[in-house]
Amino acid sequence: MAPAVPLALLALVALVAPGLGVAFPGCGYPAHLWCSSWEIAVACQAESRCANLSRPAAAPVELSLYYESLCPACRDFLVRELFTTWLLLPDEALTITLVPYGNAEVGAGPTRCYRCSPRRCQPRSDRLVLQERNVSGKWHFYCQHGPEECLGNMIETCLMHEAKNFSTYFPVIFCLESGSSVTKNLEACLQVYAPQLDGGRITACVQGDTGAALMHRNAQLTQALDPPHQYVPWIVVNGKHTDELQAQAQASLLGLICRLYQ
Repeated sequence: MAPAVPLALLALVALVAPGLGVAFPGCGYPAHLWCSSWEIAVACQAESRCANLSRPAAAPVELSLYYESLCPACRDFLVRELFTTWLLLPDEALTITLVPYGNAEVGAGPTRCYRCSPRRCQPRSDRLVLQERNVSGKWHFYCQHGPEECLGNMIETCLMHEAKNFSTYFPVIFCLESGSSVTKNLEACLQVYAPQLDGGRITACVQGDTGAALMHRNAQLTQALDPPHQYVPWIVVNGKHTDELQAQAQASLLGLICRLYQ
């Protein structure tokens, strides 16, 4: 009579011998298929045994920044946190969407940074009205920091439209936002960071119907935020905005992205 085989040994053989069993309840594959794909290896908890498989790349962190071109807190976040983080991280780790539009506030004149702190620009709640109006079929925009800010928003929006590629237009926006004038330094910033772009086409966009249509789209994106934005910069990470995410992003965006990118 053959010696009895311990049940524990039989169980071990069933786990590792091809075709004899599966490793875990969530694994519906025979052992010889465990290393055929990363998904199967994870389901069967066999990642450590599959040296031939490389871990699939993590999905990039998606960040959307809703801002105003002349808001000091927006400029500070874009220049110090967002641009620096973008430079330090590989392209596959972070995707960025920029929406220059901002707070809806209209008054008798420019509202030079009422309720603006080093961390946010907030509108006066008693002066909230539509920031855009359709007059005789044309969109007109009113901005928290006056007409100059509307022009800056339009310049950056048309720049993004003409450049298409984020790595082309973001350094130019960085140059505009970190310089002495958002609205007067376009040609100089283009010469340094994107000489291949035609400044005349950007100007034509700003002065024509295309720029107004693009700004209307920015208005729609801003107004569709859930929860609705209360101030700028308004930071959305992977489709979500919370006070905690906002605070972490403004304190150390690089640290936040590195924690989320797994």
